Amino acid sequence: MMPRLRLIGLVAAAALLAVPAIWYPAFAAAATVANGVIALVAIYDLWSSPHPRHVVPRRQLRDVLSVGVRNPIRIRLRNRNEQAILIEIHEEPPAGSTIDDLPARLELDAGQTRTILYHIVPEYRGRGEFGRMFLRSVSRLGLWTLTATRIEPRQVRIYPDIRSVQKAELLARQNRLAEAGVRMSKLRGRGSEFDRLREYRREDEYRDIDWKATARKQELVSREYQVEKNQNVIILLDAGRGMCNVSGGVRHFDRALNAAVLLAYVAARQGDTVAMLACSNKVERWVPSLRGTTAVERLVQRAYDLEAAYVATDYDLLAKEVRRRQPKRSLAVLITHALDDVHLSSMTGPIRRLKSPHLALAAFVKNEPLEARAHAIPTTDLDAFQVASASALFRSQQLGVRKLEQSGILAVQASPEDLAGRIINQYLEIKARHLL
Repeated sequence: MMPRLRLIGLVAAAALLAVPAIWYPAFAAAATVANGVIALVAIYDLWSSPHPRHVVPRRQLRDVLSVGVRNPIRIRLRNRNEQAILIEIHEEPPAGSTIDDLPARLELDAGQTRTILYHIVPEYRGRGEFGRMFLRSVSRLGLWTLTATRIEPRQVRIYPDIRSVQKAELLARQNRLAEAGVRMSKLRGRGSEFDRLREYRREDEYRDIDWKATARKQELVSREYQVEKNQNVIILLDAGRGMCNVSGGVRHFDRALNAAVLLAYVAARQGDTVAMLACSNKVERWVPSLRGTTAVERLVQRAYDLEAAYVATDYDLLAKEVRRRQPKRSLAVLITHALDDVHLSSMTGPIRRLKSPHLALAAFVKNEPLEARAHAIPTTDLDAFQVASASALFRSQQLGVRKLEQSGILAVQASPEDLAGRIINQYLEIKARHLL
């Protein structure tokens, strides 16, 4: 408990009565009486007021939160006082999180239970813990601030933002995946696996007409084919220092992990198996082949706490581990960031070794500030020097990517925001062209 300004003011006023007592002794008795009355009133106010320690909070939330989005949290409050109480509540969120709508104030009648809703926005993936809850109220006469602290620890897992997967699932059901940046027109190739018979459409090829079914139904019937299923995709996440760069407040590695999750979702829908290997100067995480509708959920469960490290990525180790752990032919998708031509040269040899038996695709997160600076028009001598340096570095990056492509490795470059869509479109094109 803490005295409020009202009580402090009353005590100060009573103390002022003692000043005239220097000249008029009668004031000393008045000051003593005033102090005694204030003390009795303060004690009565403290004793008769409902206390927040008799309010029981219970936090209600899921075991899993999503990073970077507003997650709803509910707190159920039960008043065990015999009087109504106006309560204020606050709590300790996981480290690096921001809270909306707290502290919250609400009135609880005697024995009443109410629930409040607030939102938390975690800034980091991994494990988090909610800590103490703080309850506060004001005494009936406003002389005291009454406080109580509840130790209510709760462990949570903070996952990557899977809203993109949920959105893609909804759009896929509505045949609107283009809104998520996925161009299904990439499946322009003719599959080799028979899927079903359907009515003839004007754009169908004549070789797709099933003449026996046409004769039976007395109308044109076409055979519909689908691209091959049961193929293998292995996602390779670069967890080295290049992926620690930040764009738009989000690290490249977080963008890469989100793209990996969305690629896993699309690949699972195509009937393929998905594995994942994250590597820095050592193997950070290996997720064996997953299949089916639960593939994305299981991938997220095993990779949600991955972080990039400020070390050089060992691409030789990465290539060695891929060949050892995934001997069957697969589409190996490396998601990385090109620092400079030296960095690209260090990865070219190891990635080239993946070409047998795998098909390698390197997806690069663009350095947009560098590209913008390289194409800027200088206005001062210092600007000219900076633009020239940026232009030289940018050209060396582009040259390194072209050399990678000339060695037979597929490559895409995308802004951080477009990374997932570009990778998925390239994957669909590979499927449509039967490259895998």
